[in-house]
Amino acid sequence: MTATTIDVLSQLTRILEDRKAAADAGSSYVAGLHQKGLNKILEKVGEECIETVLAAKDAQQSGNTEDLIYETADLWFHSLVMLSHLGESADSVLRELARRFEMSGLEEKAARKS
Repeated sequence: MTATTIDVLSQLTRILEDRKAAADAGSSYVAGLHQKGLNKILEKVGEECIETVLAAKDAQQSGNTEDLIYETADLWFHSLVMLSHLGESADSVLRELARRFEMSGLEEKAARKS
């Protein structure tokens, strides 16, 4: 049985919250990030963003998307840690994406300017 995307996000959200609340920073990477604070988490998001962009450029040249997928997973993971640190989760982002189904991309962009 293959896990659905929602199952994966739900499971990851639970794990992130558990590690944020209870894990020892010495035994959990996520707990360590939370302990170091938002600036460290944002540093990791920025780093992963750059690595993802570079992997996309490489993938365009080589046709191999393996590194792109790997770096995108890191970017998503660290973005979820950031959301968790600020009391949010993937569900909030999914709700926002669902809301946008009701409008075109151009309408959504124009609505942000007001």
